[in-house]
Amino acid sequence: MITTDILIIGAGPTGLFAVFEAGLLKMKCHIIDALPQPGGQLAELYPKKPIFDIPGYPSVNAGELIDNLMEQIKQFQPGFTLGETAVSYTKVDDEWFEVVTNKGTVHRAKAIAIAGGLGTFEPRKPTIENIAEYEEKGLEYFVKEPEHFRNKKVVIAGGGDSALDWSIFLSNVASEVTLIHRRNEFRGALDSVEKVQDLKNQGKIKLITPAEVTAIKGEGKVEAITVEVDGQEPHDIETDYFIPLFGLTPKLGEIAQWGLNIEKNAIVVNNALDYQTNIEGIYAIGDINTYPGKLKLILCGFHEATLMCQSVYNRLNPGKKFVLKYTTVSGVDGFDGSRKEAEKAVVKKID
Repeated sequence: MITTDILIIGAGPTGLFAVFEAGLLKMKCHIIDALPQPGGQLAELYPKKPIFDIPGYPSVNAGELIDNLMEQIKQFQPGFTLGETAVSYTKVDDEWFEVVTNKGTVHRAKAIAIAGGLGTFEPRKPTIENIAEYEEKGLEYFVKEPEHFRNKKVVIAGGGDSALDWSIFLSNVASEVTLIHRRNEFRGALDSVEKVQDLKNQGKIKLITPAEVTAIKGEGKVEAITVEVDGQEPHDIETDYFIPLFGLTPKLGEIAQWGLNIEKNAIVVNNALDYQTNIEGIYAIGDINTYPGKLKLILCGFHEATLMCQSVYNRLNPGKKFVLKYTTVSGVDGFDGSRKEAEKAVVKKID
């Protein structure tokens, strides 16, 4: 069983920043996320896309922002349960909540912060008749561990950033990488498109466009896929893995059954105070919540995470006065023993 002060559901930017704000208040956090790595949709859908509305950054790539947030919270040593979704919750007693994931992992926390962005992400699946038979048997919707593809034949389908980026990465891992897209044009970062073009010219990536994968073949596992190229007869390509990367569909999932007030697929919160839901001790922050005047911006999620942590601290420490100080004055003490603070002023007489 995993125990923590605040259980955060969602490892996007809002959930990650909540770890930092909780750490300043000496509260431990653990994060659950359905994706295999932290970062939410920023990491999964558009890691190389620039973001222009983060204070202090005229432009920052989505993936870089996640890397910076991970570095910022490292000192507070959060725990992670990745590749799992929160399914059920119970109120154990006046102090503890218990949350169980779809894989049976049990978490106990004194407060829950739902920071699931637009909800749990489910992969958009191609319309192939027998697709379910091959899931996790050579058919993968995420690249969880690149080394699994070492010296293997891999077919990737898709035309966005994920398909381009993973084709580039796996070209140095797999024995053969084939990228299939239904159009000749790709929707991705220009440098990624240019890299794929260069790798195609070098013979490191096979590119088939415009085309679609229409069937999967194999006895008990993926052994080949059928490709229909525009204007040509369908043909089979031998492969060890087929990775369709067509984006993700957001859903509230099982959280929608928790008894929370839901409005248009978002969780209603009290924005006048602390972004708490109708269930005491359960909060919702970031894009997953709604209230009058709500703006779905990352910087708004950071603000909501800060006030949520202040509220949790007051709930867990009734009667204990906390004096908020600027980190420029008080410094930052990490759980790992590190200490970050401004240099001390020099006292010196001027003649």
